[in-house]
Amino acid sequence: MYVDINGNPLNVEILGDGEHVVIAHHGAPGLGSLAEPKAGFGRLADTYRVLVFDARGSGASGLNGPFTHEQWVADVEALRRWIGAEQIIMAGGSYGGFIAMEYAARHPDRVSALVLRDTSADNANQDLAIRNAAASSRVSIDRDKLDRIMSGTVRDDDDLRDCWREILPLYDHDYDPAKVEQRVAATPYHYETHNYAFAHNQPGYDIKHLLPGITAPTLVTVGRHDWITPPECSETIARLIPRAELRIFEKSGHSPQIEEAELWEATVRDFLARALSGATGSGPSGSEAAGSGASGSSGEEPGGAGQVRERP
Repeated sequence: MYVDINGNPLNVEILGDGEHVVIAHHGAPGLGSLAEPKAGFGRLADTYRVLVFDARGSGASGLNGPFTHEQWVADVEALRRWIGAEQIIMAGGSYGGFIAMEYAARHPDRVSALVLRDTSADNANQDLAIRNAAASSRVSIDRDKLDRIMSGTVRDDDDLRDCWREILPLYDHDYDPAKVEQRVAATPYHYETHNYAFAHNQPGYDIKHLLPGITAPTLVTVGRHDWITPPECSETIARLIPRAELRIFEKSGHSPQIEEAELWEATVRDFLARALSGATGSGPSGSEAAGSGASGSSGEEPGGAGQVRERP
């Protein structure tokens, strides 16, 4: 369905009808879509009410700007009001984790639990990712294409597609060229959104100072072999958010929710059961391995955070 949120139509899906609402934010603005959180958090729909959506400027949603963190956080708040939840479980992966953390920091009374996947609290991951790409023995990366996609200077949707294809082999623990081509074909491309996020938002992105103010129980998950938001980024987040739990998945790259799906799902389910019962303090905490083996939002949110209207 389409819902008008702050003057922009968002493509929204609701899975399940549980008492507790999960709002899950996808990553890769201009490249991502609700398909990503649906594949991971959608599996929780037997217990929770899961809202997934294409963010403003991505997927099948409207392309009205601005494509700022402030606006994306305001859109999440408007979705919370639209679905009628006093509190939500906020979730986000990769760039979606940026927005999830900012929402939890700016609306602490509205978040009952926070689940993060393969994300970062500042732009330090950029240099780490570039070094990891250059050191990869899997593929030889075209540095010009890498620089364009990382700096938000791609020329058009076709160029964004070519640059995306260039780096996709780096994402998974186990490389499958056929799956890379499937993802290239399935990705919706909106180069203006991508460029704004990486040319304007990302250079000044640093919300480490906000993280100690997050009051919700927090689970931080990351793949051991994540090239673009490596485990050290998640370690920083877990250190700064009070009582956060960190789980590192040993046989995963950027997507443990897919690469170690059963273990990741069990980890999230266990955490949420404890968090919502107030028992997170009794479980494991701190850094622990799992498995076998923008600019910072410093201003007011845009007006009209509650302006919502459902469309057929």
